[in-house]
Amino acid sequence: MKIGFDNQKYIEMQSAHIRERIEQFGDKLYLELGGKLFDDFHASRVLPGFEPDSKIRMLAKMADKAEVVIAINACDIEKNKIRGDLGIRYDDDVLRLIDAFRGMGLYVGSVVITQYSSQFNADKFRRRLQNIGILVYLHYPIAGYPANVSLVVSDEGYGRNDYIETVRPLVIVTGPGPGSGKMATCLSQLYHEYKRGVKAGYAKFETFPIWNLPLKHPVNLAYEAATADLNDVNMIDPFHLEAYGKTAVNYNRDVEAFPLLSTIFEKIMGNSPYKSPTDMGVNMAGFCITDDEVCRKASCEEIIRRYYETQCSRMQYAVTDEAVFKTEMIMKQAGLSIEDRPVVAAALNKAEETGRPAAAIQLEDGTIITGKTTPLLGASSALLLNTLKALAGIDDNVNLLAPAIIEPIQKLKTEHLGNHNPRLHTDEVLVALAVCAANDPTAAKALTCLEKLKTLNAHSSVRLSAVDVSIFKKLGIRLTCEPVYEIKKLKH
Repeated sequence: MKIGFDNQKYIEMQSAHIRERIEQFGDKLYLELGGKLFDDFHASRVLPGFEPDSKIRMLAKMADKAEVVIAINACDIEKNKIRGDLGIRYDDDVLRLIDAFRGMGLYVGSVVITQYSSQFNADKFRRRLQNIGILVYLHYPIAGYPANVSLVVSDEGYGRNDYIETVRPLVIVTGPGPGSGKMATCLSQLYHEYKRGVKAGYAKFETFPIWNLPLKHPVNLAYEAATADLNDVNMIDPFHLEAYGKTAVNYNRDVEAFPLLSTIFEKIMGNSPYKSPTDMGVNMAGFCITDDEVCRKASCEEIIRRYYETQCSRMQYAVTDEAVFKTEMIMKQAGLSIEDRPVVAAALNKAEETGRPAAAIQLEDGTIITGKTTPLLGASSALLLNTLKALAGIDDNVNLLAPAIIEPIQKLKTEHLGNHNPRLHTDEVLVALAVCAANDPTAAKALTCLEKLKTLNAHSSVRLSAVDVSIFKKLGIRLTCEPVYEIKKLKH
């Protein structure tokens, strides 16, 4: 994979910039941390060279100065909201985040439940946290928030919230997803700190959009495609342009909220420390791009991938038609079509040729490998084996798994486990290959090439099962699927 981003420079620059922001305010900085911390695969796809755990590694360098507060919205707990990329509830993700932060040597001070109004499940979760020794604070709904500034910045507004006891100069406020109440938590804390005579500040750390790249740069367009379901829109920051005469990119929600935020800052601190929403950010990613063309190409690939992802999500009513229309519009803005993803045509042509579902993958040198549906294997399983053979230099006519290996597994599936589809899924194929590798040097050779699958693009002519999608994701393969099911039935 060609590299277009200097990850080490990013970690060093980002750490230094956050330290400068702490010094700017004197005593304490509340840093709202958006996006994914441990597994930012979107950033690693559009900025080749960016490591998915870069943010947490950067924060780990400041572990002696930092503590973490995790915010979760009581309404999300009450309705058992699921984190889409991991398939776990938000409350369970809070526990996952605590374990992950502690594993990196970061101190987790507490959890704050926002928008709390005695919800049953929120109370259960609070007791669960308290029983395992985690401090829990409560923040309450404020009528007319945030427009009713006189109420918000008062003892009946922010003043009614619990004051979160913190002990370190950098307080990282994060959450399991959007709408967790991260910014409101930071502002509430500023109110309480200033009442106590503590000079505290606020900053925001989000990677996208990248403020010092052009508005329609593919990296920023890819962010819009990724957030199509949230209806975020990148735009020129008018406050930054007016204050400094310089163009900077931000997004609609921050731009729309800034006048109110500025007023809240003035009420709390006496004056606003920022002249624009861009000023609030501490993102240095744009300064660490080393090859703009590489990042442009990678971002264009991501836009097409998001287009297919949104199409498939609509089939499960996970996104609206508007989200699909938006990704189509972004494709046009970037001058892209599905023909710019070579594996699409390869998979569809193979499916038309065989009359059955098919799949294709593109190797680093541009070679296209295909897989077709057979009585023994699904198309994605066949594709996986064919690709491993190509990467290992094994002749295409060699069977890595003999029918004598596959047939007993099929019998187990259909006669004992209640499966109707006898063909092997990708996880079953990999387990069978690992078993064969114990005595077969050819299978062992193929198995060593699994690492080479990372970052390869693949496409399926039909939607794959959740199992196959999960395996492709774990292998690091960048999969897209046609928004059609192989079998016509009501439940999938």
